Amino acid sequence: MKTIGLIGGMSWESTQTYYRLINQGVNKRLGGRHSAKILLYSVDFAEVEAQQMSGDWDASGDLLATAAQRLELAGADLILICTNTMHKVFDRVQAEVSRPLIHLADATAEQLVRDGIRSVGLLGTRFTMEQTFYRECLEKAGLKVLVPEQTGRDEIHRIIYEELCCGRIEDVSRQRMVRDVELLAQRGAEAVILGCTEIGLLLKSGDGPLPLYDTTEIHARAAVAAALA
Repeated sequence: MKTIGLIGGMSWESTQTYYRLINQGVNKRLGGRHSAKILLYSVDFAEVEAQQMSGDWDASGDLLATAAQRLELAGADLILICTNTMHKVFDRVQAEVSRPLIHLADATAEQLVRDGIRSVGLLGTRFTMEQTFYRECLEKAGLKVLVPEQTGRDEIHRIIYEELCCGRIEDVSRQRMVRDVELLAQRGAEAVILGCTEIGLLLKSGDGPLPLYDTTEIHARAAVAAALA
């Protein structure tokens, strides 16, 4: 079994979900008392958030590259950046280590294509929904990507940072996000990507009219597959 390195803390609320899912996945495959070999480097999210809001992605790249280097030195065989938004600096981080990083958006695109999805809605932070770094990975796989209108994007962004990253799960926010899913369905989406690792804390399968693709679950499954390959 290979050792999985996690760059977490963005936010720690969803990092604990990664830890649980990866251990459950390994145990399901191997049975008995088996669990995953995991190294975790957890950053201070306040520092990362400040860099995001100021647009200082170079500083964020340096921060996560250092985290990846420390995981590699500690013995990680493969590495995950446990957040959708910070895949904006994926290439910068991969360039600083020799161990492979598993790209969350690529793993998600592969799953959607296997399932025959062609038009997909994307929920996430404003950065993930509006910038090209994430959507291009999906479009490269032949997917048509739809995002909510501006007011919807603004509210989803607020819910993520002000509520979910702080451990607040509000039913009114769930209802609001379900409405966004319904609107995406009306525009032709066949499924919706929960493109922020915290959104899976709020929306579950069966919320809304479309299949929901939780990127945290997909990323964790990809890590288990790579670790046991």
